[in-house]
Amino acid sequence: MRLQLIGIGRTKAGAERELTARYLERAGQAGRAIGFPSVELREIEESRARRGDERKAQEGKAIRALLQPASLIVAFDEHGRSIDSEGFADCLGQARDSGKAMMHFLIGGADGLEPALTESAAFVFAFGKMTWPHQLVRIMAAEQIYRAMTILGHHPYHRA
Repeated sequence: MRLQLIGIGRTKAGAERELTARYLERAGQAGRAIGFPSVELREIEESRARRGDERKAQEGKAIRALLQPASLIVAFDEHGRSIDSEGFADCLGQARDSGKAMMHFLIGGADGLEPALTESAAFVFAFGKMTWPHQLVRIMAAEQIYRAMTILGHHPYHRA
C-alpha cells in the first residue's frame, strides 16, 4: 500500500521541512519491508480567496485532484477522534491488509479541510483537543506514520 501525505501550504526551508522529510524518509525505509513501498508528501498551494469557506472549497478541489480512485482517506482535523500510536498502527496495518493500493492522509490549511473531505474520510483523527498549526500537524503526522511502520515492523523505536 502506497502512502501519501497531502498538506495545504508549502513548508519553507528550515526545521519544519527537515523534520517532515526525515520522518517520511524513515517511514519509507521502514515500510518497504512490511508492505508499504512508498511514502510521499504532496504540498498544495494555499488558496488566496478572501473567505474561509471559499479557501476550503478551492483547497478541497485541489486535494480531490490528487486522490486515487478507491483509495483510503484519513483526515487530520481538530474535531476528529484521538487515537494512540498503537491504534494508529493497527489502522494502517488493517488498511494494508484490506488490499487497497493507496492511503491518503489529508491536512488542511489554516481554515481546516473542506467538510466534504472529512465526511468522505474513512478515519478522522485529531492530535488532541488543542489546535495546532497545520505545519506542525504535518510533522506530527509524518512522525506517527514512521512510528506506525516501526510498530508494525517490531522495531524498538516505539517504547510504550
